[in-house]
Amino acid sequence: MSETTTIVIFGASGDLTQRKLVPALFDLYLKKRLPQNSRIIGISRSQLSDDEFRARMEAGVREFSKYTYTDTQWSTFAEIISYFAGNLTDLADMQALDAALRAMEGEAVANRMYHLSIAPKLYEAAVANLGAANMVDETNGWRRVVIEKPFGHDLQSAQQLNVAIHEVLAESQVYRIDHYLGKETVQNIMIFRFANSFFEPVWNRNYIDHVQITAAETVDVGHRAGFYDGVGVVRDMIQNHMMQLLAMVAVEPPASFDADALRNEKVKVLKAIRPILPHEVAKHTARGQYRSYRDAPGVEPRSNTATFAAFRFYVDNWRWQGVPFYLRSGKAMASKFTSITIVFKEPPHVMFELPKGAKIESNSLTICIQPDEGIHFSFQAKVPDTAADMRAVDMTFHYADSFGRTAIPEAYERLLLDVLKGDASLFTRGDAIELSWKLIDPILQGWESDAAPLLAFYESNSWGPSTADLLIAENNHRWANACENHVEL
Repeated sequence: MSETTTIVIFGASGDLTQRKLVPALFDLYLKKRLPQNSRIIGISRSQLSDDEFRARMEAGVREFSKYTYTDTQWSTFAEIISYFAGNLTDLADMQALDAALRAMEGEAVANRMYHLSIAPKLYEAAVANLGAANMVDETNGWRRVVIEKPFGHDLQSAQQLNVAIHEVLAESQVYRIDHYLGKETVQNIMIFRFANSFFEPVWNRNYIDHVQITAAETVDVGHRAGFYDGVGVVRDMIQNHMMQLLAMVAVEPPASFDADALRNEKVKVLKAIRPILPHEVAKHTARGQYRSYRDAPGVEPRSNTATFAAFRFYVDNWRWQGVPFYLRSGKAMASKFTSITIVFKEPPHVMFELPKGAKIESNSLTICIQPDEGIHFSFQAKVPDTAADMRAVDMTFHYADSFGRTAIPEAYERLLLDVLKGDASLFTRGDAIELSWKLIDPILQGWESDAAPLLAFYESNSWGPSTADLLIAENNHRWANACENHVEL
């Protein structure tokens, strides 16, 4: 029996669809990775014809697709795109959409992917109406629902959203998407650790001194100021992206690369992270705000929203006991990059006669996630024509050098393909979302209490407030910026 796959994008008139989703689907089409008999349906309240919607999508593909293409390729792809004007919070509109989809699908086995590219406040109503319209029943093909971040505003709202979703959908039908996990360099963490025998034996407290995870942005809040003032850097970046990166670094080897096996191990890491209680926030966190933030339109004149945050976490298990994990993220920083730096312990004994005041720098391994994707390994080498002077030197791997400048697909390309294949490895499970919020909520509560650390101001185009330097210096550590001098690709 024939089979069709329909990709339904709710909120299709929005920016995400034009910039990310349709360009990613087009790139998959060029690579012949879309399922046979696929179609793409855009849904929003805007009154658009099929041709008007296709024209908008073509403009997005021209600007954001990674590949050059011909008009013939686009015109062929455009034939599988259509548009339906409707309101996903209106049950009658959803029933009409379902009838239209059934007419397109005919008698074939009909698979459907629903992508909720909509405001988070609409998630519950959208899922409820999909259920009420009988659009998620898997009697005739699979039904998968993709939910964008943010997933909840705090633990209570995340739990409420999970309950509402599970009233309609099985967990296996839910794909909570985090585009960071779709980045090739993040996926490579698992390959790097578990396919190379010489790193995994030292990936533990016996050899690693501490771990740093940084997500630095040069841009300020810009036109998102009104939205951002109710969110801040912790909800925007740390609760989702950075906690997932921490779990990827600290995870135990799963028995297989099966989605459940991997996600089970990530949940174990989140459960093992020592909570930072509200009265401890001044000891283990730092927060900052760039000086001109309050001048942005939509920001409260006396806003205490953090645009920079640094945390020190500990993972209380056998592998990582006593190893600090530092997380740092901020807006209006001196450079844009996301990186993970593993700093190894110093040699137990130095037999060389070093110059007065000199010391051996610790070896470090830095995974540059973006924008200069690659890996840097820093180690000591003897300076030529000296007795025993040493200097840190770098061994580097760059994706662009080894695989070509266009080799790395956009994160959404990989993630959408995984949804179509039914592979949830790179998607966050409901229990992991709640565990992450359980770690973040006490920190945010502490920041609103008398125990809060100082909201330190910092200049734009800097490395954030000095309090972040003091936080890491307490353990005689300093922030690593190995990915700072990147090459824009």
